[in-house]
Amino acid sequence: NNYAILLVEDDHNDVLLIKRAFQKVKIANPIIVINDGEQAVSYLAGREPFVDRPLPILVLLDLKLPRKSGHEVLEWLRQQPNLKRLPVVVLTASSESSDVNRAYDLGANSYLVKPVTFDALVEMVKTLNLYWLILNKRADVSHE
Repeated sequence: NNYAILLVEDDHNDVLLIKRAFQKVKIANPIIVINDGEQAVSYLAGREPFVDRPLPILVLLDLKLPRKSGHEVLEWLRQQPNLKRLPVVVLTASSESSDVNRAYDLGANSYLVKPVTFDALVEMVKTLNLYWLILNKRADVSHE
């Protein structure tokens, strides 16, 4: 299937580790990587240079991003009638309750703290795959 996962993450090492974990778990979904919050909004909105972009089935969103924070991206996303049902899993280094609570208040579907080891990341990705990509019943999200 061509259901893409949108990874919004500015840390190059984290991007590589997450991609490696997805490969190890043999997840076929393509991963589209966007490195800052403003670009994430442009991508999801289908603005230049992302006019023909595939709409993701899942957004993995870091909170600490340049130009627009993950919280701001989430707030924008939940105000878009055609995109607001898109599942967003926050994947971030922060376990501060203020960040967690704000993410849920803004409509995050799930909040995961980045694991320290690669093995723990692989286990997390396995669970993510099973829950969000296999078991979870998806709501309709439209391109328009």
